Amino acid sequence: MTDTVPPRDAASPQALVPARRPDGDPAAERALRFDREQARPLRALAYRMLGSRAEAEDIVQEAWLRWAEVDESTVRHAGAFLSRLVTNLCLDRLQSAAMRREQYVGVWLPEPLVDEAADWSPSPEAQAEFAQDVSVAFMLTLERLSPLERAAFLLHEVFELDFEEIARRLGRSAAACRQLASRARQHVKADYARHEVEDEERQRLYQAFMGALQSFDVEGLARVLTEDAVMLADGGGKVSAVPRALQGGALVARTFVGFVKMRTSRDWRVQPARVNGLPGYIVYDRLGEPVQTVALRPAAEAGRVSAIYVQRNPDKLHHLPRIAPLPPSAEEAAPDGGAETGV
Repeated sequence: MTDTVPPRDAASPQALVPARRPDGDPAAERALRFDREQARPLRALAYRMLGSRAEAEDIVQEAWLRWAEVDESTVRHAGAFLSRLVTNLCLDRLQSAAMRREQYVGVWLPEPLVDEAADWSPSPEAQAEFAQDVSVAFMLTLERLSPLERAAFLLHEVFELDFEEIARRLGRSAAACRQLASRARQHVKADYARHEVEDEERQRLYQAFMGALQSFDVEGLARVLTEDAVMLADGGGKVSAVPRALQGGALVARTFVGFVKMRTSRDWRVQPARVNGLPGYIVYDRLGEPVQTVALRPAAEAGRVSAIYVQRNPDKLHHLPRIAPLPPSAEEAAPDGGAETGV
């Protein structure tokens, strides 16, 4: 028996030789087993590799299509086979993603997970240090690693595989994989500090931030932010967004309040949410369409925010729920109704 995965240049499910499914294992039952036993950790791996909810779903779907054509009796361990396949599919996707990122307009942020971060962990019981972490800061740190460093780090630090197994999945020696993971961990530790925050503290942080924002209190908002707070906004070149990181609590406060006070933001509605596990909210326009998500990164100092992450790229918001539209206003058809503006 073997756990061999087809080479990474295999482009489609047809790259695997179709095998007859054993009797008593109909397609529907097999699909249900895949969804119940394999899909969740595969999605968790793919999202951390790619930073895209939609692409992670695509990768898992492609893995299923390939798996459906494999004779299970020839595979020693289905989980190992599938996670190796997903890793290879993600590495392929990252090669093309690297080219797209070079042409990306402005700041890149991961596709947000809204009120569903727990569903994108390897499992509810996973205890590894980074297993439950899908915060924007962590995803940005992973983005700075090379694809192989990212894969080795995730497989070891999140999915707790030994280096012999990682070597089989990446087609490298165990020593090389150990070096990749070690180098990646050094980068992660240098770039990223985790701050665990209880739900009560998340709520206080959110209320303090929103209280200052809704009253247009620049000084009050600056007090909620750390002095070196940063704001990142991703418009993807599709909608307006601050084109580079803003640094400094006072500057971020002035900018954020300035955008909220603009006429084009007047009918926006806010719905509290946990964005990638962080306190935050979704902003909707008068038609009930999501305009942006905002995630607040808690600082080490209790009650303050060290970073604001604003996702405005509509391509990364299409999976969010819509809400009921507001009734039309008399001004809606006025000729001077300006263009959309946001952070």
